Formats: sequence, structure tokens, C-alpha cells
Amino acid sequence: MLTSSPFPPSPFPPGSVALVGAGPGDPELLTLKALHRLQQAEVIVYDNLVAPEILAFAPSTAERIYVGKAAGNHTLPQEDISQLLLELARAGRRVVRLKGGDPFVFGRGGEEMEVLLENGIAVDIVPGITAALGAAAAFGFPLTHRDHAQSCVFVTGHLKDHTIDLNWAALAQPNQTVVIYMGVKGLEIISERLQAAGLPGDTPAALIYKATWPQQRIYPSRLDHLPQTAREFAVKPPTLLVIGSVVGLLDKEKVHTGI
Repeated sequence: MLTSSPFPPSPFPPGSVALVGAGPGDPELLTLKALHRLQQAEVIVYDNLVAPEILAFAPSTAERIYVGKAAGNHTLPQEDISQLLLELARAGRRVVRLKGGDPFVFGRGGEEMEVLLENGIAVDIVPGITAALGAAAAFGFPLTHRDHAQSCVFVTGHLKDHTIDLNWAALAQPNQTVVIYMGVKGLEIISERLQAAGLPGDTPAALIYKATWPQQRIYPSRLDHLPQTAREFAVKPPTLLVIGSVVGLLDKEKVHTGI
């Protein structure tokens, strides 16, 4: 396991917070700066999508505080997490806020950053590989391709007020890849609304569970069959939804059909 590098870490002052992206799960996809911040941390506030192997990079003396969120089960409300980060930094500690994927891609990192900056706390942003990039690499298909998709859109299927009120017309454009985070519970609506907006029902799609983790699975489907596919294989969160013809390029040898 890599625990050091030939590059010296940049300063991490006491009383500051590093918002660190842990990547999609595979510890080898962690960035060098993220590794440095973990090794410098005095306290780590982490989510449920962070692999245990990544936490192991931190010193044994670093305090670890779990604040994970799962559907219908939040260890701490978001406001309390932001307050916790503020209190830890005010106590003069080097705080790593460790998030799965990238802290600024549907990770609420922006909300936490706002609270900290408003209270005079220095914030260091360490980007991570977001789930969409990890999923595409893990299963051997591109998100953009000259013959298939000239654009790629990331959207969330779980809005703050628990609705799925998206710009369906914009998402149903041809030659585009649509990646929907946290969309498993809304598959019926997503499938119906995209078709109503003009996206053909036979558009290739896939449900990808825990990409880059040992338990990763992909369930190829098509837009109009997505709800049926999810029911057939009992697909559960955390699952990413990818819609577009690029899905047809996936590495067939990497397809799994059971959890």
C-alpha cells in the first residue's frame, strides 16, 4: 500500500478544513493531494461511501467521525455536519472532510464551504474522481465519443424537496450521455418523462452499482425497460444511471448479472 510520495505535501494549517474527494471507491484512484491531506489529518469526518482502505491511509492517532447518509437514515442532518466542521476547526485542529467521489459533484461540499468561509475558516478543496468517471472506466465505455455523444450531462435524481422535476427536454437531446446520480427510486418517472420529451425508448441505458468497489455490478438495459431491470435484479443504492448510446460500447466481459 502506498503511504508516501516523492512530492512534499503543501501546507495544511491548524484550524482549517480540507474538503477531500475520496473518489468512487477504489483506493488506487485516490489523488496524491488527498493522500497527503489524510496523512496530515488530526480528525476525519467521513461519509458512508468512503472505502475503509482509504481511511487506513490516515494516522492511527487521527480521530474518525462517521456522518454518513443513506436513504432515510442520516447520522447527522447537513446543518449539524457543517456546525461540527466549524467547531473542530475553531478548536485548532486539522480537519479532513472526506467525501465519496468529488466534494463538489452532488456532495454538498459547496454548502459546507459556504458555512466555513462565512465564519472565517480556511478551506482547501481537493477534487476526487466522481462516480460517473469511475463507472465508465470500470466497465469499459466512454462518456463522450465522436460517433455517439458530443456532450455529457450530470444530474441528480434526488432534489432537496424530494421531487424529480428536471429539464426533461434538455436531457432528451440526441448525441448526448445523461448520467443520473441517486435516481434508483425515481426510475419510473425518469423513464416516462424522458420518453415523453422525445428520447426513444430503445436508447441504451445501464444501472451501475458501487462502481470500482469489489461488489461492483452493471445491469445493461434500455430506457423503457429500466424499471423492469431494477425490479428483476433488486437493484439498490448506491447506483448510478447512465443513458445514451455509449453504453453499447461497454466491455461485455465485465458485465455481471447478480449482486
